[in-house]
Amino acid sequence: MDPNSLLGPVDLLLPYIEEVLLVLVLVNGLTRLVAQRQYKSQYEEGGAEAIVRHPVHTASNVLLLFAAFYYLTVTFHAGVLLTIFVITLFFTDFFEFEARLAEARREAEMELPKGALTAWGLLFLYVSYRSLFFVVQPIWESIV
Repeated sequence: MDPNSLLGPVDLLLPYIEEVLLVLVLVNGLTRLVAQRQYKSQYEEGGAEAIVRHPVHTASNVLLLFAAFYYLTVTFHAGVLLTIFVITLFFTDFFEFEARLAEARREAEMELPKGALTAWGLLFLYVSYRSLFFVVQPIWESIV
C-alpha cells in the first residue's frame, strides 16, 4: 500500500472511481424506481401511515454521497460539481418523500417525484460525461 495514500485501502478504487460512480448512479436510478413502486403499494394497502422510506434506496443515496466526497479528494473541480449534484439529489429525495406523504394524507393520487428525477437525470448526464468521455475524445480533440 502506498504510504502517501490519503484514504488507505479506499484508494484502490482510484483508477476506477468514475466507472464506480456511473454504476452507483445507475443503481440509484433502479432503487428510485423500486422505491416509488413500494410507496404506491404501501399507500394503496395501508394509507399514509403505512408509507416508510425504502432502506435500499436510502443506502444508495448515502453511498453515492460518500463516493462523491471521495471523488472530491481525487479531482477538485469535477468533484465539487459532482458533489453539488449529489447533495441536490439527496435533499430533493428527502423533500420529495415528504411530498408523497402529504399527497397520501390528502388522499390525492401519488405523483412521480419530478424534482428528484430531474436531479438524477442531470447527475446521470454529468457522470456519464466524466466516465465515458473516452468515447468522444478523438472527435473532441479534432475539434478543440
